[in-house]
Amino acid sequence: MQAVSQSATTGLRRSLAVAKKNAMIYYLKPPVLIFGVLFPVFMFLAFAVGRDVPRQSLAPGLIAMTILFTASSVGPMIAPWERKAKTYERLLSAPLSILQLVLGDILAGFIYGLVISLVPLLLGILILGAHIEYPLLYAAGLILSAFCFAALGALMAALPTDEPSMVMMLSNLVRIPLLFISGVFIPINQMPVWGQKLAMLSPLSYTSDLMRLALGHGSLWGGYLNFAALLFFIAVFLQAAVFFHRRGIVRVF
Repeated sequence: MQAVSQSATTGLRRSLAVAKKNAMIYYLKPPVLIFGVLFPVFMFLAFAVGRDVPRQSLAPGLIAMTILFTASSVGPMIAPWERKAKTYERLLSAPLSILQLVLGDILAGFIYGLVISLVPLLLGILILGAHIEYPLLYAAGLILSAFCFAALGALMAALPTDEPSMVMMLSNLVRIPLLFISGVFIPINQMPVWGQKLAMLSPLSYTSDLMRLALGHGSLWGGYLNFAALLFFIAVFLQAAVFFHRRGIVRVF
């Protein structure tokens, strides 16, 4: 038992070291700032300005959308950028498993998403008049969502290429459609039946629903189902990211 605990602690320390390296290098990269911070803000303004809806009801969608884009913007940059810079081989030669490497990438996106998500929260409180009805629920939903979308970003980074632009294109092809089927701009219960069924396949739907519940706007599925769904997506994205990163090593090298 002690050996297992020491192994897990060592693995976590290695992943944290990778996350620290990623934070120092990639947080201020222009694509991360543009697609992770500016893009969701302007997208939100494009759909929010001029709509005849209560201002405070816009806050959950803004927060959910920002978590998606910020947490998933770091991961797609890391692997292709390091392949291009020829530093990926050094990481692979280190005493580091693929799981620890991927987890480090995920933690970098996770921390970035948590920090930047404070901005839309403050905007929602100060400008939109939002109020957090259930702070613990909000915090738990924010943590799970940020980790889930960071894992999604790491999965998209498994594309076997050394061109960051290719991965960023793929990430936007995935993230932008999610905005329109996940209740960010239109509540899910106001969608047609086929739209509601499609929304259940999106992790962003459960984040959006959790944010609405935490900010006192009601919930379609309830807290337990939203948390269970996010945990399910985390497990799927993490396993898939490790699998495809391992396959990508063979193809690239």
